[in-house]
Amino acid sequence: MIEQIAANLYKIEIPLPDMVLQFVNSYIIKAKNRNLIIDTGMDNEEGRQAMHKSLEKLGVDLERTDLFITHFHMDHFGLAPTLISDNSTIYFNKTESAGIDWVRSGNFLQELTDSGRMSGFPEDELQEALTFRPVHDHWWRKPLPFTFLADGDRLEAGEYRFQCVATPGHSRGHMCLYEPDKKIFISGDHLLNEITPSILSRYDAANPLEEYLLSLDRVYELDIKLVLPGHKGSFRNCKERIRELKDHHRQRSNEIISILKECSQNAYQVASQMTWNIDCDSWGSFPAMQKFFATGEAIAHLKYLEGKGMIKKETREKKIVYSRI
Repeated sequence: MIEQIAANLYKIEIPLPDMVLQFVNSYIIKAKNRNLIIDTGMDNEEGRQAMHKSLEKLGVDLERTDLFITHFHMDHFGLAPTLISDNSTIYFNKTESAGIDWVRSGNFLQELTDSGRMSGFPEDELQEALTFRPVHDHWWRKPLPFTFLADGDRLEAGEYRFQCVATPGHSRGHMCLYEPDKKIFISGDHLLNEITPSILSRYDAANPLEEYLLSLDRVYELDIKLVLPGHKGSFRNCKERIRELKDHHRQRSNEIISILKECSQNAYQVASQMTWNIDCDSWGSFPAMQKFFATGEAIAHLKYLEGKGMIKKETREKKIVYSRI
């Protein structure tokens, strides 16, 4: 589906087969000199067809089109290598590009496995959760034409004059685009309506929930009239939505403190007792991959609470457990 948002600014819904979110939003800016595609969808047959049919209807010539990618997740980045021409530039955040290097290094599956084991994930469920292939062969065959943008940099596309806004949290180098004259904010997965962006963590030095909450505070100060998110519909109540998201994470933190009231527990155990908005009767019926994501969210909150001095962690039999102070 193609929706015109404003002058020369369009939204395309790119399908995400077999995923809860169903679609990712790709935004297209048509311009006389260089068009701009913001986020692309996954590299699968449904995504490719939807993207190319939409670009054809809009009369977008890929030979004079550049890309801006908000963050390195497959539903936002996956199609990028297939859309670029010899003349294309992919605007990206340098910190976020480390995700590509991580995948290409071949270390990512072992690191995810190690983190899952430390979190208390049962081995059979862990192996089931990690049976996926996140990239395609063309990722390995050619370098990608990145131009790195940093917080505060400017990006022009037709009549739009965007300011880059670094919003780490959902991913380490997540970046949004803000048009101060038109008061439009292209939010990727930093701000979503109806659903809460996932904040996941592994056992490393990062504290993504703390970063996310600080990013929400930064965006709260901007004069925004229209938010164009990576999923679901656009919305105008930006400040109200930010307050709702912060309140959600306060409630999550309180829930975890309550879960740890009786005894020390690992992240998998904590996640199994948290409240999840998923169409399953119980934790036991969650798909393994969904359990893995849920445990990652639990780790993010546990690390945040540990950083605030509200809980402590220790290692027992190669598993990390948390308890109240």
